[in-house]
Amino acid sequence: MITESSSNYNNLENMDVKELLHSMNKEDKSVPQAIERSIPQIEELVKQIVPRMKNGGRLFYIGAGTSGRLGIVDASECPPTFGVPFDLVIGIIAGGDGAIRKAVEHAEDDPKQAWIDLQEYNIGENDTLIGIAASGRTPYVIGGLEEANKNNILTGCIVCNPNSKMAEVANYPVEVIVGPEFVTGSTRMKAGTAQKLSLNMISTSVMIQLGKVKGNKMVDMQLTNHKLEKRALKMVIDETGANEDLAQDLLEKHSSVRKAIEAFNKLNN
Repeated sequence: MITESSSNYNNLENMDVKELLHSMNKEDKSVPQAIERSIPQIEELVKQIVPRMKNGGRLFYIGAGTSGRLGIVDASECPPTFGVPFDLVIGIIAGGDGAIRKAVEHAEDDPKQAWIDLQEYNIGENDTLIGIAASGRTPYVIGGLEEANKNNILTGCIVCNPNSKMAEVANYPVEVIVGPEFVTGSTRMKAGTAQKLSLNMISTSVMIQLGKVKGNKMVDMQLTNHKLEKRALKMVIDETGANEDLAQDLLEKHSSVRKAIEAFNKLNN
């Protein structure tokens, strides 16, 4: 497997800090190029997800270790960014929530557990399940995808090895081949970066297709802190040309950038 192949570098312990950093950075530069080669696969997956979500479906991620954590990060950022319900994009990690902070031994080795975990959410035919695993061979994820297929649930995956078992099982595989890691086998590095970028692209493009962005702005974001309140105020001013006082009043009244803009437009039509 490419993800387990020997690093392009050796004797890392003899490198000084500058050489370590420049070498890692050089390796990281290859990741966006690998992503670019995978865009057709990502496009096909997104095109399948959008109509299902428009029909009331949800998006699930499953993974173990770094892959599971990355899925949870992406899922957890969708509600504040796009104003969607917390159960619209759901990340599940092998070993349960405790595994987010601390590895759970052998959790990824059980091929039956992912489907058990998914049953807690009543996953169904309108939903989409994306498995994430750098190796493409994690039993937890493969088992979940296989059961989803049996239940007519759309499946996808993000892997970093070619011709993996996971890509064989998923309806719409995304293979991002980033090559050997700087530290041999440490897939939290380039593979993890590739998975994060892929997840960003999938969820963001889906949310834009669902109408959660206007122009280039997060008009449905949740106003949960002062930074976001200031960002929202600027968005309303930029979009409407309203003065700061009026924009602030509209935001306080409607608690939503989208609704504040709509209210301004009604006042001026």
